[in-house]
Amino acid sequence: MEKFMQVSPFWKEQWKPLSVIVAVFLLCFYLPIEALQQSERLRNSVWEALYLVRWYAQEHILLCLIPSFFIAGAIAVFISEDGVMKYLGAEANPILAYGVASISGTILAVCSCTVLPLFAGIYRMGAGLGPAVAFLYSGPAINILAIILTARILGLPLGIARAIGAILFSIVIGLTMQWIFRHEPPQNIQAKTLLSDAESIRPLWQTALFFAVLVGILVFANWAQPDTNQGIWAAIYGVKWWITSLLGLALAGIAIAWFHLNPGKVTLIVVITAILSWQFSSQPLIPFSFAVVGLSWLTSTNKEEAGEWFELSWDYAKQILPLLLFGVLIAGALLGRPDHEALIPSEWVVQAVGGNSLFANFFAAIAGAFMYFATLTEVPILQGLIGNGMGQGPALALLLAGPALSLPNMLVIRSIIGTQKTIVFVTLVVVMATLSGIIYGSFFGMN
Repeated sequence: MEKFMQVSPFWKEQWKPLSVIVAVFLLCFYLPIEALQQSERLRNSVWEALYLVRWYAQEHILLCLIPSFFIAGAIAVFISEDGVMKYLGAEANPILAYGVASISGTILAVCSCTVLPLFAGIYRMGAGLGPAVAFLYSGPAINILAIILTARILGLPLGIARAIGAILFSIVIGLTMQWIFRHEPPQNIQAKTLLSDAESIRPLWQTALFFAVLVGILVFANWAQPDTNQGIWAAIYGVKWWITSLLGLALAGIAIAWFHLNPGKVTLIVVITAILSWQFSSQPLIPFSFAVVGLSWLTSTNKEEAGEWFELSWDYAKQILPLLLFGVLIAGALLGRPDHEALIPSEWVVQAVGGNSLFANFFAAIAGAFMYFATLTEVPILQGLIGNGMGQGPALALLLAGPALSLPNMLVIRSIIGTQKTIVFVTLVVVMATLSGIIYGSFFGMN
């Protein structure tokens, strides 16, 4: 009998693909075409998926992701492995490593998807898993603009709780990930670096200035419009493209002086970009897109370090973009856009996150983890949910889980660190967000 019950080695290896095939076959066999054809909600989900992916392409790929790809490529080329290992490596001073990683988001106005190329860059350059994960969480979660907007619109207590919770989360999650996977071998460095010693070709201050210019372009090109026309944030928003243009000129000068790109070609790109900025002053995406294409042309045709910079940036784009767009499509089909329903009715969400129960906080954390939030959009969304009865605890749970995670984000993280680490990371975020929501809600009430 025991011999009869034994499973052959073949099926021990092949049961997973067989299960997938059987499941897909049964789905196709019993597919309720007639019922689906009459479903208005299903039709809406298709359109919402398309609307969301178009919006994402218009608002985020050019302004957020492309600069992030260039920054990630620059990390791999212009920062030495020794430098990354010194400050963020597994053997680095933990206080320094987690301190740097946990506050990095204060200068990066990025979303859960825009941070991915930067995370991939530092992780593959040798950063320890803990500090790299702390950076992955903190990048979108500790956006200083989002913290201020939260405090102003949703209340000072919620803004303070979000800031403190996000910093503590990044450190605790990073330390926990490092401890859980402490017996695994160090990450194999896949990115090629031309500079084993960053100061062998140029001084450290030049490298720092170069990255400051790149990060400045990313930050100011994506500077969101505040809810008021007065104050420092509104003033910066009014001149954001002037600041971005000056930083672009600085990048052009760096390209000529330090990377030895052809001065005539660089000047040509600058002049055409300036003309386009004047002709299409109300459509800044046009000159910005041309500048991106020009930078790509200049660097891709270079056979030295600038060419390596483009190649590595392109590698990140090839790996990350398809997964992101697929994830955005799925998220749009399930949850739709703000104020637009898809497969999952919005009233289900509102009913599920009222009060301060364990389920309400857990559901808010799960919903936030799978939804996609562009930078700063979580605040008006939460404002509407709170107005419809969402508890303060679930609101904090969603704030701590939502901006740092999304379905597209998870798909890309899995391709970088693997399935097991991704599951542990997502679980830690959801569990900690749930517990934080329960604690906060018990002190600050239901509304």
